[in-house]
Amino acid sequence: MQISVPKERAALETRVALVPESVAKLVKAGATVVVEKDAGLASGFTTEQYEKAGATIAADFAATVSGATVTCKVQPVTSAEAAALPQGSAAVSYWLPYGTPDTLTAIQARGVKLLALEKVPRITRAQSMDVLSSQATISGYKAVLMGANALPKLLPMLSTAAGTLVPAKVFVIGAGVAGLQAIATAKRLGGIVSGFDVRPAAAEQILSLGASLMKLDLAAVAAEGEGGYARAQTAEQQVDTQAAIAAHMKEMDLVITTAAIPGKKAPVLITEAAVQGMKPGSVIVDLASETGGNYEGTKPGETIVAQGVTVIGPLNLPATAPFHASQMFSRNVLTFLNHVIKDNALTLDEADEITGPMLVK
Repeated sequence: MQISVPKERAALETRVALVPESVAKLVKAGATVVVEKDAGLASGFTTEQYEKAGATIAADFAATVSGATVTCKVQPVTSAEAAALPQGSAAVSYWLPYGTPDTLTAIQARGVKLLALEKVPRITRAQSMDVLSSQATISGYKAVLMGANALPKLLPMLSTAAGTLVPAKVFVIGAGVAGLQAIATAKRLGGIVSGFDVRPAAAEQILSLGASLMKLDLAAVAAEGEGGYARAQTAEQQVDTQAAIAAHMKEMDLVITTAAIPGKKAPVLITEAAVQGMKPGSVIVDLASETGGNYEGTKPGETIVAQGVTVIGPLNLPATAPFHASQMFSRNVLTFLNHVIKDNALTLDEADEITGPMLVK
């Protein structure tokens, strides 16, 4: 069977779906791996490294996917790319939020099975395939660095000959993988860190990292859904949460938001009134900007100043650390491929508890 790895062409995308380490393992298992020339260059992986790993190098997208059993990408296949995919093959990539109905129609018209990596179920067996978690680790880390760089002050307390500098206060909203990584990173940089999540189970994790908890009656707003993700709150619960967050933000220097609900618009947790109550020079990094933002004024892909507060709406933060992001992404994809490849043949069982939920219909 042939596994194809094209070069990513989407704006801001610097990752590659499979790195040489994973390619070598697939080749050793009997697969033919075709990699487009310079596919990993932006991530720090050369064509020579892929050749050494046993890959065949192709000149362009069409040559790369020609004869493919499965095509592995980071960003979704485009309508133009779909036309080159072999009839009856499979494509493994992210699908949301950039996949479109027109593209899906084009893919399905060729009988191609599309597997969305963000739909890997939250079960123990699939943890090592979970790209959302692996890439969120990068996002949480980079968000703190981005916010610290935008602050007009330093994060740690410093005692100098010119006096003592007071440490910055950092508030992280959402304690999933990205939020917990943000808390840990802000603590390492010396900030005074607090956190909040609507899921009661997250409180222990926040405290375990040395952060304090934003005080709120969690019994009134608790919102834990399937798979450990947050679920949407009622209108009344959301108002209570927004009010508590606004009060807490008044003393914060850096706020990082990570709250998301899979497949839905991000919940609005920060209101205009909350931003107005912040100190001038404060910074908000809204990691939910790609799905609407946790602050109602966030502009995806832009940095704005609202009421003297800098609001950053980053897009695709994992791609800003493409070497490690690609390593983790590749290991997730490799684990999934090992799950669906049996005796060097691709087996996609819709009844399988992992494969079934990932198939896009």
